Amino acid sequence: MVAPGESFCRTQLPRVSRTFALNIPLLPEPLDLAVTVAYLLCRIADTLEDEAPGPLQGGLLDALADLVELGPDWEARARAFARRAGGALREEAPVAEAALLAGTPTVLETLASLPSWVHPHISRCVRTMTGGMKSIQRMHGGSGHIEGLPDLQATFMYCYYVAGVVGEMLTGLFIDHSPWVAERRARLTQRALAFGRALQLTNILKDVREDLDRGSCWLPRDRMAAHGLSPETLTRPADRARAVALMHELVAVARRELDVALEYSLALPPEEPGLRLFCLYPLFFAVMTLNAVEGNPAVFDPEPVKMRRESVGLLMQLTQERVASDAALRALYAECSRASQGAEAMW
Repeated sequence: MVAPGESFCRTQLPRVSRTFALNIPLLPEPLDLAVTVAYLLCRIADTLEDEAPGPLQGGLLDALADLVELGPDWEARARAFARRAGGALREEAPVAEAALLAGTPTVLETLASLPSWVHPHISRCVRTMTGGMKSIQRMHGGSGHIEGLPDLQATFMYCYYVAGVVGEMLTGLFIDHSPWVAERRARLTQRALAFGRALQLTNILKDVREDLDRGSCWLPRDRMAAHGLSPETLTRPADRARAVALMHELVAVARRELDVALEYSLALPPEEPGLRLFCLYPLFFAVMTLNAVEGNPAVFDPEPVKMRRESVGLLMQLTQERVASDAALRALYAECSRASQGAEAMW
């Protein structure tokens, strides 16, 4: 029998992330539910960052971090938080995000039902993420909007707060779950930050127009300036060639991060194929997303740039077939990367 909280978490997930809906079911129990809960909590934090006005945002982020500790009277505080947070959202907030915020008490109920070894990893992740979001907004937010970050180091720091810390959390969960993974602790922890950072940087590049339309830009201002650009001119048709050149430079940075993310994924033992596939799917999707972004002026248009649906299915199939072989996975990674240079026959 599925508990009500678990049912909510599993049904809510596809509404907020298609990618995670694909790969979380690959995880063994109880990691599948633990990562679902962690992901939904991170999405709640992200919703507050995107959809709550600046004056209210910091207090709500602090309240969320406190709630995830599951301290005294957390049930009543969670209900009060959901009411307060829901009332703080801007009118244009997506319906799915508002529904997720309203379900915060149920997400926390499910967290409380998980084994105790899960809790520290998730609570540390949410605490670091929300604190980082507040720090970025305080240092760079000004009127509540992010108009570019000073340099690549600052962009990397943002990527750490919203994704690198997730790589740390996943690594801790994987190690505590599996003796095979625990034997590879050093190799994994050295690369955990790059794994999350690479995926986030890819999302920043893919979603640059969507973020600009929301009033935010996460690209480094110094690199924009080097190309004669600013957040205000990124989408201007007259500056499209400069914007594409900037994107080419930043895609190269993201590809270097993905190279490290591949090593992280291969450091997971073949005896845990679900963990490997969980990491490999978004890794390969990110490679193909960068292929779609690089040299493509359409990334600055309102219509999102996406992978082809048939490419998603083919990548999943090929990754499953090769999951136990490091050599075969490296070859697939190289093949996907070469697609950016025109070798697109299979994609």
